[in-house]
Amino acid sequence: MSGEVIRMRGTVQGVGFRPAVARVARRLGLAGWVKNDAEGVLLALAGPRAVRDAFVAAFLADLPPLAHVESVERRETASLEGGESGFVILESDGGAPRTGVAPDAATCAACLAEIRDPAARRHGYPFTNCTHCGPRFTIVTAIPYDRRRTTMAPFALCADCRAEYADDRDRRYHAEPIACPLCGPRLSLDQVQSSNPGDGARADGGGGPPREGGGDSPVLSNLDVLDAAAAWIRRGAIVAVKGLGGYHLCCDATNEAAVATLRERKRRVSKPFALLARDVETVERWCVVTPLEREALTSPAAPIVLLERRPEAVVPRIASGVAPGHRSLGVMLPATPLHHLLMERLDVPIVCTSGNLSEEPQCTEAAEARDRLAGIADAYLDHDRAIAQRIDDSVVRLADGAIRVVRRARGFAPAPLSLPPGFERAPRVTAMGAQLKGTVCLLQDGHAVLSQHTGDLDDLRTLQEHRRTLRVLSELYEHAPELIAVDMHPDYPSSRDGARLAEQRGLPLVSVQHHHAHIAACMAEHDLPLDHPPVLGIALDGLGYGDDSTLWGAEFLIASYATAVRVATMKPVALLGG
Repeated sequence: MSGEVIRMRGTVQGVGFRPAVARVARRLGLAGWVKNDAEGVLLALAGPRAVRDAFVAAFLADLPPLAHVESVERRETASLEGGESGFVILESDGGAPRTGVAPDAATCAACLAEIRDPAARRHGYPFTNCTHCGPRFTIVTAIPYDRRRTTMAPFALCADCRAEYADDRDRRYHAEPIACPLCGPRLSLDQVQSSNPGDGARADGGGGPPREGGGDSPVLSNLDVLDAAAAWIRRGAIVAVKGLGGYHLCCDATNEAAVATLRERKRRVSKPFALLARDVETVERWCVVTPLEREALTSPAAPIVLLERRPEAVVPRIASGVAPGHRSLGVMLPATPLHHLLMERLDVPIVCTSGNLSEEPQCTEAAEARDRLAGIADAYLDHDRAIAQRIDDSVVRLADGAIRVVRRARGFAPAPLSLPPGFERAPRVTAMGAQLKGTVCLLQDGHAVLSQHTGDLDDLRTLQEHRRTLRVLSELYEHAPELIAVDMHPDYPSSRDGARLAEQRGLPLVSVQHHHAHIAACMAEHDLPLDHPPVLGIALDGLGYGDDSTLWGAEFLIASYATAVRVATMKPVALLGG
């Protein structure tokens, strides 16, 4: 049967893409197949050309909520192999990955309604998800994305979940992370023996739901664990909560003593803590929320949003130790059913800060958390789904009429960023980043695969995490660089790592002046093509190693992507110590 083969690239795996393709094709009476492979999604359609055109138009006009199509290639063919009698979803193919890994997405409205419905099978289940929401990057171990290549692989689907997975009328059709109380991950709560949360908290850990054939109700068991964790927080304890990309340290944000204790134990002198609130209405009791900020709070990324405090006094007050000396508060809403269920048991915001000592990477494993958070946490709200990729919370703020990303992590990374025209012909580059707020970047096929924020590289654990992140992304994308790019400063750990990598692989090493890099990034953000004439770039950034081996600061450069000439600078100021 004549037809065509269609290639779609972009964020097209792990977002309900294949089921959506199948539903539209069957509705229009087209035969064929669809599958994931290393380049994205490949599909074949058999039927009249007009109907196939209608399929493409209808599908692209109503994509799954988390999908993003960057390119569509259509190729006519005289005959199709397979799928002539209907439309089927085929198994994934391997190969060199070129598709995006979808970021984790906050709980969708349908799943949220389900966990709140006493009659639903997943009522109160903390790991409910579907193709429109749930874990993605944090559970991925390899591409193409399917269940056996995630940390959900150990959880075999029960009969009911298998039926949902196979039913193309269900929103969980081919949703890889799905689970339920009978077959999915489970909660546990462990207390530190020397701690006393007060009445109502359980000391035996509460356990999680038993597997099929077990005794007590799994839903009640999960709810008991959540009740106990909320009781600890209400009594002023610090609870380590295992989230999507790592542990958080949580306490009552209106409890001055609890916040002060957390700050002392975490060794965080004055840097603000992030807050987690039940819903936007709760946030509005303490903060001014504009429509754009509301949209950011409730978006699938569910980032921390920096919000202006309300000038009037609100009772109970947010503890002074949450953000000392700041007129704004960093607030986020629950991103997972676990966090929704926990916050429904608390009527005030809680501190929700990364589970670590100050400036270290957050913990991701139970044994690591018990070791590194000893002396900080009074209890551990845990689960048995492994975290494959460590990732912190993203931070955004409203500035000049738009939401700007301050820290790109959960909900955003590692979705590839499309680069301006000309970059599709650029060589493949591994860029190592600078010293502070470290990230790594892979340039390939006209895209920048930017890692999540890893932190400041003067901490050894953060440096090790920076190296691990580079290794993970390089393996996921089978990235084979043609050159290594580093900051010009020769003593940055990232620069030294890049030099070693270039030497080991026999690749060219390119040193980039710090402020030139900022200006080039700004040019790319504004979609200036690779061959654009030089611009006047003004980089009012912190210190960066200069062409003359001195430290530069506020710089005026005539710059293209490839070249930069310093034409003016602020008068330098001597540093204490010489």
